Amino acid sequence: MTELRGRKTETLNGSKEVDDVQDQREETKTNDAEKDSEDETDEQLSNDEEISNQESDASEQPERKCRRKSTFVQRLVRGVFGCVAAVACGVLYAAYLSAYHDRKFWFSARQELEREITFQAGSGMYYYYYKKMLAAPSFQRGFYELTVDNRTVSGQTINAVERLSLYPELLTSFTYKLLECEDMVEPIYFYIGTVFGLQAVYVTALFVSSWVLSRTWVAGMLAVAWYVINRPDTTRVDDAVPLRENWALPYFSCQVAALTGYLCNNISSATETLCYLMMSAVTFIFLLVWEHSHYVIFIQALCLFLLDSFDLVPPRKVADMHKLYLIALLSAYWCQFQNPALLSSPLLSLLFGSVLARYFQQNMKRGPVMARIIKLFLHFYLVFTTSITFNYLIKKLLPVTESDFILKFLEAKFGLNSTTDFVTNFLLCQDGFQRPGQDLFLRLTQASVLPFYFLVLAVCLLSTLEIIYKRLRGQPMKDQLKFEDGRIGEHPEVTYHVFHTLLFGGLALLFDGTKYLWTPYVCMFTAFGVCSPKLWMTLFKWLNLKSLDPIVLSLTLSTAVPTIICFSLWREYCPRVMSELVDLQEFYDPDTVELINWIKTQAPIAAVFAGSPQLLGTVKLCSGSIVTSLPLYSDISLLRRTEDPFQVYAMRSPEEVYKILTSQKTNYVIIEEAICNELSLYRGCRIKDLLDISNGHVVYDKGEMYSFSKHRRFCSEVKMNYSPYTNYFTRVFWNRSYHVYKVNSVISFQY
Repeated sequence: MTELRGRKTETLNGSKEVDDVQDQREETKTNDAEKDSEDETDEQLSNDEEISNQESDASEQPERKCRRKSTFVQRLVRGVFGCVAAVACGVLYAAYLSAYHDRKFWFSARQELEREITFQAGSGMYYYYYKKMLAAPSFQRGFYELTVDNRTVSGQTINAVERLSLYPELLTSFTYKLLECEDMVEPIYFYIGTVFGLQAVYVTALFVSSWVLSRTWVAGMLAVAWYVINRPDTTRVDDAVPLRENWALPYFSCQVAALTGYLCNNISSATETLCYLMMSAVTFIFLLVWEHSHYVIFIQALCLFLLDSFDLVPPRKVADMHKLYLIALLSAYWCQFQNPALLSSPLLSLLFGSVLARYFQQNMKRGPVMARIIKLFLHFYLVFTTSITFNYLIKKLLPVTESDFILKFLEAKFGLNSTTDFVTNFLLCQDGFQRPGQDLFLRLTQASVLPFYFLVLAVCLLSTLEIIYKRLRGQPMKDQLKFEDGRIGEHPEVTYHVFHTLLFGGLALLFDGTKYLWTPYVCMFTAFGVCSPKLWMTLFKWLNLKSLDPIVLSLTLSTAVPTIICFSLWREYCPRVMSELVDLQEFYDPDTVELINWIKTQAPIAAVFAGSPQLLGTVKLCSGSIVTSLPLYSDISLLRRTEDPFQVYAMRSPEEVYKILTSQKTNYVIIEEAICNELSLYRGCRIKDLLDISNGHVVYDKGEMYSFSKHRRFCSEVKMNYSPYTNYFTRVFWNRSYHVYKVNSVISFQY
């Protein structure tokens, strides 16, 4: 019984287990069926969604195409309108300069001699070589005569193309002959028209630079307006048309505009290549037409060096710029007849030092913060020590005579040393080497440039410092930047202009002549800032506005502020600018005209004239006579020759002055009343004072300077016309401003 019961229980339990297994199988079957049904429904839903998405994409594709077309049309319209506005600004400015120049000098109503005298500041000598090239039988013959010129400086055969940077005159004369313009326009009008055309290119390039930075052409128009209003501090083309800087700075402006576009992140490869090719061409031309251009490019290369050191620009672009600088510098060196000044320039030394430091410090931009800071200081030390060493070796190997003089000049400029050298003190007294006066900043403030400039510079500089700190902490560079981020310092083109305006601004605070390199870009940089929504967005991000939407406020201010500025400038300065074209300004120098007419009619063709450099530049231009020196302050040898003719204003005996003048083969010496009787409240910078200091004829008593010598001042005594002065010099011409004395070839002793 017990066994049967056990079997029954086992069978019962087994049946239960079988039933459970069957139930589980049925459940799994039902679950599988449910899953299959769910999968089928999911597939149906997904298919339906795909079909609906395809239908929606198909419906949205025309909308996207329409949007793309509309945005493309908008960009095209804005681009075309901006280009037209840029060209219009340039053309109108050139027309304004031409009209203003004609009204100021009565240029169209003058004779040829009177027109040439209007070239002031000793710039007329450049136009003389333009006339000489036009008078040459062929371009090759004229070019050869300029390279072996023995009719300019007495006792010397010079290469005028190299020493005076005469490539603008060569190209202009060649173009004038090639176009056969003799019957259409006079040579002098073609010459000044070319210069005014370059000024149109200048302001157009400023327009484009501000437009590229701010992405709006309104900034370009505001930059041009500020440039024209502050014309006395932005250009010298009004008074001295042939100056080298008037030919060179338009090319530099084009180079800066191309560099601005080249440094942008979101540009196509075609645009980048176009900017690079344009930079290559204009950099070479800029180095070719101005003897000081390599110093300007050195400042630009220093800005790029700082950008690369702080990891603010892709290293590839900086390496490409180094190749560009090197090729342009070597090409200019070859075209300038192996000018040693280009090889000894600080630009080549900086390129060598930066490339060598980059080779040894390939991991400079890696590691923790403190390690990167230490590597950065080591990088600066390595670059500058290598550059100085390389420059020292180059100057020892090449015959460069200006290096020691420049060092002594800088020591005297910054008060590290005092000197009695006439040439050094003469340059220190020139207006271009003086510190700028308060009038410069007052004029910029009245034109509303300076207040907005400080605002824009402060925002961009602080944002740049913020980005530099993030780079040191290891944050990588971003290619795609959003407007909402508010990081104006993240843009390489903006940070470049921050360093650009700081370095050139520092130079302008030391030397007044460099303000023409700084003030135009102050106008451009300020116009970009007030018209850029990114700058206002950066400012409002720092202020952390909560009650107002910073995006809407930035867009509003970037439109409202320039509009208010333009309206105020138009209301206040437009009548002044237009009145300059209405008012007739009398410029007539009858004494100089009389002097030149006497030289052309009475003096021998081979006569050598001595006098002040500015006057000799006019004499050379109008008469073609041989002179003892030229108004070229970048040539130390010519400056040294200038000191000798100036001795006629010193306290020297007639015998000493006669020996000095005959050593330069002088036949006639011109004494100017304005220099001989110069009166000034500030003593020490008159020609008489500089000569007395150089000759040791100065006595200091209780802080006052007194001139003392056993001889009286030569320029005053020779006019008395008594012996022994008449033994050595014979007066042959005089008027209210000039006295011309012939240096006697045979000394006649009269008592």
